This record gives sequence, structure tokens and C-alpha cells, in this order.
Amino acid sequence: QVQLVESGGGLVQPGGSLRLSCAASGSISSLFFMGWYRQAPGKQRELVARISSSGSTNYADSVKGRFTISRDNAKNTVYLQMNSLKPEDTGVYYCNADLTIATSWGDYWGQGTQVTVSS
Repeated sequence: QVQLVESGGGLVQPGGSLRLSCAASGSISSLFFMGWYRQAPGKQRELVARISSSGSTNYADSVKGRFTISRDNAKNTVYLQMNSLKPEDTGVYYCNADLTIATSWGDYWGQGTQVTVSS
């Protein structure tokens, strides 16, 4: 059993900042990619950023230069620092992790945390 628990969402004014956290727990053997996706109302879920176990990152073009993804491998935790937030960043942000339990690979999702950027 694996759980991804997100925290840090909320309401912020345009230009503000938020930091999201996601901790993975359970019988995890290896944790590979961790990432953040978001889904705005009426839109498909999209990749925001992801990071490999070695620290390689990739970002959606819309967040480059504003968002920073990082991870603490010792804590099985991934972070998303979001600066210069815009109203179009509003949505439910989901944590995602690729991992193995023993020899079984799986793709896991958190429950989502709401981010609202509005004045």
C-alpha cells in the first residue's frame, strides 16, 4: 500500500507564491520520477513539472522560470515552489510518483490540492 499526501495549496493573489509538498509512504522499494500535474476546470490534466531520482527536471513551458521542483530522497518527498503566480495557474494540483514495491512497478497519484490564484 502506497500513499501520496499533498499539502500547501490555497488561495493566493496574482504575483504571490505557494509551496506544495507531497510525501510518499508505504512499502516502497524504489522511487523513480516524481512530479506535479494540474487540472483546471473543463480542461485535461497536464504536466507541470517532474524530477528524476537523480535530480533531472523538466517543466511545462507555461511555468518555466516561475516554478521550481525539488525532492528530498531521504524523505520520499517532492516539492513545488510556485512564484509569480497567475490566474491561469488555478487548478487542482496532483502529485504523481513512479515507484516499485518489491519487483512490481506502479504509477501512483495523490488526492489533489486546490490552488486558486485570484484577487
